[in-house]
Amino acid sequence: MEKSKILMFAASALLLVSCGGGGGRPTFGDNEFPVVTVGTSSASSQATYPASIKGVQDVQISPKIGGFITRINVKEGQTVSAGQVLFEIDNATYQAQVRQAQASVNTAQAACNTAKLSYENSQKLFENKVIGDFELKSATNQYEQAKAGLAQAQAALASAKEQLSFCFVKSPASGVVGTLPFKVGALVGAQNVLTTVSNNSSMEVYFSMTEKDALEMSKSGDGLSQLPAVQLQLADGTIYGHEGKVTKMSGVIDPATGTVQLIAVFPNAEKLLKSGGSGAIVIPHDNNSAIVIPQSCVSEVQDKKFVYTLGKDNKVAYTEIKVAPQNDGNNYVVTEGLKVGDKYVSNGITKLSDGMVIVPITQERYNQKIKEQVKEMSAGDIVGAMKK
Repeated sequence: MEKSKILMFAASALLLVSCGGGGGRPTFGDNEFPVVTVGTSSASSQATYPASIKGVQDVQISPKIGGFITRINVKEGQTVSAGQVLFEIDNATYQAQVRQAQASVNTAQAACNTAKLSYENSQKLFENKVIGDFELKSATNQYEQAKAGLAQAQAALASAKEQLSFCFVKSPASGVVGTLPFKVGALVGAQNVLTTVSNNSSMEVYFSMTEKDALEMSKSGDGLSQLPAVQLQLADGTIYGHEGKVTKMSGVIDPATGTVQLIAVFPNAEKLLKSGGSGAIVIPHDNNSAIVIPQSCVSEVQDKKFVYTLGKDNKVAYTEIKVAPQNDGNNYVVTEGLKVGDKYVSNGITKLSDGMVIVPITQERYNQKIKEQVKEMSAGDIVGAMKK
């Protein structure tokens, strides 16, 4: 049992010194520090942007005429088709106008028929030289006037029927009915929105990225076509089951925020996404030539990050670097400050100072020294090291 405890302590001590004790290193001498040469490797990261969800087509339904609602034919959340009647507005007055216009058409039609008979009779009398040219032209003009009166009455009838049709508020598109703020008996007008019909067979997700990100994306290739499929993180933190595609990007930068708006389209066969919802767009980014370094070799001072690079005569330099905002919690992807071939100290940075001369060793040699030191430590030494 005691032996197993010692082994457990030894393993813990190995982990402690291998991590550098929060930036430290094992206590062997000669100013030996592990140095790593910068290379490239593959790195995957992702960028997240707050987003709002809207239907591909959100249509506000308002009446073209004012009146009292007499009937509501739909319920909230109901799926409707284009042309379906949603609301009915009191139409008694408009029906009376249609009947009146129809009567005017009938009167005009009769007058037109009479004028036509008179015109045809005048033509025969003129051919038989019973009447003169003046009488024929008078009959012709009366017939033309009657036809114009009929056309005017027919136009008035069409207008009255159109006004009557406005009493039946129809959906201009297929989709899902939103809230119904007005009930039967409410007086409404053209300024009132009766409901919204959202086409949610697919959804548009609006998000914005910084001007810098937009420029980098534009320089990377053919703009939107170069963007990978994106994911949607829902309000509860889960990832939506279908990937989306960025289809639109604004050509104008918002001067107030310095951002550019983009739109990604997601399928919505299960009707899980609702217009007006919120979430976050997740854009993955794969970099096959990234410079990746462990976070343990980086010190942070006032939101700036630094590493110790190895220069001439084995002197170390306190060098500022810039890293990608996304990381996995263990490593940083360096964007500025290091290049391939540079050398940096990977452990023991708390023992260093700018311009200090060190004895560089490989990471493998450093790890071997750790193992040798652990083997030489007694159980008491291990417990003491852990207490420190």
